[in-house]
Amino acid sequence: MPRIALPKGRRLTAAVAVAAISVLASACTGQTGTAANDDPKKDVTINFWHGWSAPSEVKAIQDNVARFEKAHPNIKVKVTANITDDKINQALRAGGPKAPDVVSSFSTDSVGKFCTSGAFVDLKPFLGKSKIDPAKTFPRTLLDYTQFEGNQCTLPLLNDAYGLYYNKDAFKAAGITAPPRTWTEFEKVAQKLTKAKGDSYEQLGFMPTFHGYETTPMHYVSQWGPTYFDADGKSNVAKDPAFAKMLTFQKGLTDKLGGFRKLEKYRASFGDEWGAKHPFHTGQVAMQLDGEWRLAMARDAGAKFGIGTAPLPVADDQVADYGKGYLSGTVMGIAATSKKQNAAWELVRYMTTDTDAVVEFSNSIHNVPSTLAALKSPKLKVEPEFKTFIEIAQHPKSNTTPAQADGGAYQVTFQDFGYQYEKGAVKDLKAGLEKTARQIDTDIAKAK
Repeated sequence: MPRIALPKGRRLTAAVAVAAISVLASACTGQTGTAANDDPKKDVTINFWHGWSAPSEVKAIQDNVARFEKAHPNIKVKVTANITDDKINQALRAGGPKAPDVVSSFSTDSVGKFCTSGAFVDLKPFLGKSKIDPAKTFPRTLLDYTQFEGNQCTLPLLNDAYGLYYNKDAFKAAGITAPPRTWTEFEKVAQKLTKAKGDSYEQLGFMPTFHGYETTPMHYVSQWGPTYFDADGKSNVAKDPAFAKMLTFQKGLTDKLGGFRKLEKYRASFGDEWGAKHPFHTGQVAMQLDGEWRLAMARDAGAKFGIGTAPLPVADDQVADYGKGYLSGTVMGIAATSKKQNAAWELVRYMTTDTDAVVEFSNSIHNVPSTLAALKSPKLKVEPEFKTFIEIAQHPKSNTTPAQADGGAYQVTFQDFGYQYEKGAVKDLKAGLEKTARQIDTDIAKAK
């Protein structure tokens, strides 16, 4: 789940992650955390692999590890950066002393596979031994995406909260005094902020298409309070009206802002999502759905306007829930192939549950803390614009995409349907969602 190299941008896509982890399943099935018998007080070196690659992020990890080593002088940590799930897969299949003992991954969508395949050990025995109650340590939503069917095979390592960024100067020029709280208000604001220029735009109020960086179907629909699966584990995308309402709204907004073709043509002029020429930085769009990391990135890019932040709007009939948002993040676990699992746990426990460690890491890379204590720590650097995301992370109605046996494949299926619907290739929304649900159920049955 940033920072400078960010969640979805630096994370594997769900489809790639699922492919990587499904190969791993045959190599690791059946291993558990209860078999750990190494002595964590003996001198030992453990391998820790993570995906961060930007210099400032790599330094933040190294600083955290240095603090850990000072507190645990017998445990040395060999850190390897810029690791993808595919590399993790290859290393765990090969095993040996160079394979990772501790792994962090941006692919929260793969947790279901990590847990069911046995790639990562169940951490419940370690949590119990350390007298750590997950429910009293982590926000509920973060526990939702770090475990699957009772197997707590990962823990949260920082948190990503998604909200709304807006150009304060553009708002003032348009006579808009406050960010919109409902999608009906949002639609009006987006239209008011849009300035046409020939067959293109001088300024677009908001880029609504599902290819518009973080404007994914999953991030949108979180504001309608969706339930992805019913009590029997079957896909709910055709039965829960949240999905149809979101798709209808998004397509309507796309049409009102110029239509899919015109918007996609304009989108082709945008800079890279993680670069200085991001369209929000340059003023090409006046509002942006994004995560907490965008604030620092926009300022570093030299944005020449005031930056405002707010929760994303909610459905008109859920205005009491305003303030919620979509949550994701980075996960951390212990490789089932590790022969040093007790020592590995000491590092995982420190990085994920030690309040000062979590706060220091959060302050360094501008992500939201992932423990209840860290979220309220006086040492946390919270400027007004960043506070928005701290509050979203603690909102009781904030939600996430649940772990599943097929990893994130069900999300890819839903997103692919969204691509077809927004451009007008699907005319019958109800039938299309029913077909999508059947495909999701088929894929999950195969994964199991």
